Amino acid sequence: MSLQKRRLNRKMRSLSAQQIIQVWELGQRQHFLDRAITMLSMACPEQTTSELAALSIGQRDAYLLRLRELTFGNQMTSLTACPHCQEKLESTLNVSNFRIVELQRSHPQVYRCRIDSYELQFRLANSWDLAAIAGQKDAMQAKTILEQRCLLQANLDGQLVNYDQLPTGVIEQFGETLSDYDPQAEILLSFDCPACGHQWNLLFDIVAFFWTELTVQAKRLLHEVHVLARFYGWREIDILSMTTARRQLYLGLVS
Repeated sequence: MSLQKRRLNRKMRSLSAQQIIQVWELGQRQHFLDRAITMLSMACPEQTTSELAALSIGQRDAYLLRLRELTFGNQMTSLTACPHCQEKLESTLNVSNFRIVELQRSHPQVYRCRIDSYELQFRLANSWDLAAIAGQKDAMQAKTILEQRCLLQANLDGQLVNYDQLPTGVIEQFGETLSDYDPQAEILLSFDCPACGHQWNLLFDIVAFFWTELTVQAKRLLHEVHVLARFYGWREIDILSMTTARRQLYLGLVS
């Protein structure tokens, strides 16, 4: 493990009970892209929101996976329905199996590739780029906008070429190259239905998955606060500052 990765892992901290509720409360009014940055900013106070938003989507997701592991542990339980027969499938997954890149700080990085006779310079898509296409309903148009934003320069035999001047084949390969350089950004889960034998892939969205878990936990914590504050008269901040074991002990005495 590199020194940089050790430092990032050491500085990232799990979300406390108070922070879980705070993130959930803030996130009620936010787009899912902003929720991702809000979650990370709580765990990485030494990095600004702009720095976190500048992370490539794969790096952002790697951070979120690490934060989820620190906060709730390595195991995740997923529940999905077979699109063919609606059979419910429950799976236990390990966070560590999803992380395929090392955590890195946000920094401008220019990549270069050659496709046919074209020399391309580009960067990877980040949260700012996803925000730019958030309201776009046409998938192909959204893809085009994303690629245009990521393409920094293209030239053919020393002559600069605009994105819309690139051949269709070059544009298609460029899109594939963007994915290849940021593999953490798209994780597919494979499912095999035991009831009907149907097989399919599902894109794993760590932002949505983690947010759902945080929502459940926040509501559970608020219920615990309600019970203990009503019975003992304690303040919310004092209840949430307790360890989980201590809070559960008091809840057991109340019940």
